[in-house]
Amino acid sequence: MKNPIIAAVAFDGISPFHLSVPCLVFGADRTKLGLPRFDFRVCAMEEGPIHTDAGLSIVVPHELAALDEADIVIIPSWKDLDAPLAAPFKDALQRAHRRGALIVGLCLGTFAIAGAGLLAGRRVTTHWAYTDQLQALHPDLAIDADVLYVDDGDIITSAGVAAGLDCCLHIVRARYGAEAALRLARHVVLSPHRQGGQAQFIERPVAPTPNADRFTHALDQVRATLGEAHSLDSIADMAGLTRRTFTRRFQKSIGTSFGDWLADQRVALAQRLLEQTDKSIDMVAFEAGFGSATSLRQHFSARLRTSPMQYRREFSKTAGVLTAA
Repeated sequence: MKNPIIAAVAFDGISPFHLSVPCLVFGADRTKLGLPRFDFRVCAMEEGPIHTDAGLSIVVPHELAALDEADIVIIPSWKDLDAPLAAPFKDALQRAHRRGALIVGLCLGTFAIAGAGLLAGRRVTTHWAYTDQLQALHPDLAIDADVLYVDDGDIITSAGVAAGLDCCLHIVRARYGAEAALRLARHVVLSPHRQGGQAQFIERPVAPTPNADRFTHALDQVRATLGEAHSLDSIADMAGLTRRTFTRRFQKSIGTSFGDWLADQRVALAQRLLEQTDKSIDMVAFEAGFGSATSLRQHFSARLRTSPMQYRREFSKTAGVLTAA
């Protein structure tokens, strides 16, 4: 069976960090983690060494012809965002797409895919600070600035910088299964599924008012007492706000609803309890505020695509001590 071929595109002026993201996930031998041995190739449009924005020079072993064989083509970032794509690169991307290769744009790599004419009418994302520029250049795109990545079948785009890791891990999960993705995440010390989207990182200045302080204090209190019941009305009252004002401010500040945020916080606590203690699943569910093991399993399945017991087997320091209650 042929090893999957993955081609990452480098260019003069690339960030070493951006280029290292696909290298970390696909460039090393991961067969012990249940993944295939990838035929990973870094290719470039320019001949000879390329220069990075960190002052390093890199010798790239492959040319654009590598895209003609690749099963997955990854553009880790991009430069000259409003300039037309060089014809050879544009043609290579279009050929790869026509023959069925998965095309992946990490961070500003979305601009390159859009420049190749492959994103018309699609839902996409990119770094939140560049969404307006992307929309201005390509008005026909449906840009979601709040998510970490968008999987549109044969094309995947991600948000900025570290979200590229989330995106690559998603590709592993989708193609090779949740268990392999969990093992890989643990191996590279990465969250198997990062809660929330990039909305939480968007710069939104908040005035230093007494209400803002009470708002922050209210959320801190919730985090400290996740095992207790928390209603929207009670937290809004704690923050000194009406339910409607609190909901509006929460959505603007955090980028999601209070209910989804609370569930994410409780799942994160349950993850820590499963990793660091030998408490039963029922007790973990109770202390994390889910009330029952059934509710805990439902939230784990929805957010992490795994079960609490499977998660404990993969990540717990005391794996195998207890079974499900």
